[in-house]
Order: sequence, then C-alpha cells, then structure tokens
Amino acid sequence: MEKLKQRWGIESNWDIFFIIIAFSINGSFSSYIARPLTEAIGLDYETTNAWVYWPIRILLIFVVYQTTLPIVGWCVGQFKFFWAMEKKMLKRMGLKRFFKDDEDQ
Repeated sequence: MEKLKQRWGIESNWDIFFIIIAFSINGSFSSYIARPLTEAIGLDYETTNAWVYWPIRILLIFVVYQTTLPIVGWCVGQFKFFWAMEKKMLKRMGLKRFFKDDEDQ
C-alpha cells in the first residue's frame, strides 16, 4: 500500500479508497452510457456485424471513460489526481499541444 501511495503521490489510505471507488463507478458508468450512444448512431447488436459493432462500442466506452473520469473524480474529492492522470494519458496519446502551459507535470 505504501508503494502505491508513494507512486501516486497520495497521503492517506482514504485517498486510495476514494480513487478505487471512482475507477469502479466510472467503468460501470461509461459502459452503461455507451449503449444508448451506440444505438443513437444507428448501430444495434442484433443487426450489426460484430466486427463493426464491438470496435465502435469499445471506442465509445474509451471516449466516455476518459471524458467522465475527472468528473467522477471530482465527485469523490479526487479531481486533482484524476486531472493529472488525464493530462498524462492525453500527452502519451500525442496530444501534447493542448497542455503547453503544464510543462513537466
């Protein structure tokens, strides 16, 4: 537990508890929201080829997950942690130009 706290820059076990809660809530939430989004763009599990349906559904889940993670983190009082994680993820995906003011974080 101490290694995890040190790696994430967290001070208390309660912070870890709330971070894990945020991850679990957001995972379920993003999967739940992706279903109506998939249907809204006209894809149905019954009528769409699985090779088309599942990659699009997984992409939607990923986008919803990344978008809502800081929001859910804010709800459990861990916005700073999740916003830093989000910026790190976007930088790794090649979107560094959006965070030029946050050098070396």
